[in-house]
Amino acid sequence: MSNTSHASNSRDSSERTNRSAEAEEAETAEETEETEESHEADEADEAEEHEKPEKHKRRKAMTPMEVVRKGSAQFVELTGLEAESVSSFARTDDGWSLEIEVLELSRVPDTMSLLASYEVELTDEGDLAGYRRVRRYERGRSDRRSGG
Repeated sequence: MSNTSHASNSRDSSERTNRSAEAEEAETAEETEETEESHEADEADEAEEHEKPEKHKRRKAMTPMEVVRKGSAQFVELTGLEAESVSSFARTDDGWSLEIEVLELSRVPDTMSLLASYEVELTDEGDLAGYRRVRRYERGRSDRRSGG
């Protein structure tokens, strides 16, 4: 074997070693990058969980007073009508149902003022889902009863 061929083999061996080292460094860099991306994704998921509303967690059930207050306030804000009272309150399959008595038209004497009953539907969380007027009457008149 000549010196040139020995030098050439040594160079080839050295180049293979350099290529192997470069390949290992590239793999290590890719693994490090993947690990960092994985950690960043985990941190982003954790941050997102903290920012999400508590929809997935079970909320404490609202008390009847909380439902009445929240429902009445939303109804008054939406309609601009003055609530006189809540005459009925019930749990439904979809949430809650209230009947709210409101002053629709103030007159003198006050016994001639017009009142109305509104049926108000609320979600389980107490948010207004809908309403409708079910009755209109003068303050001084009692309900008509059939059969009496």
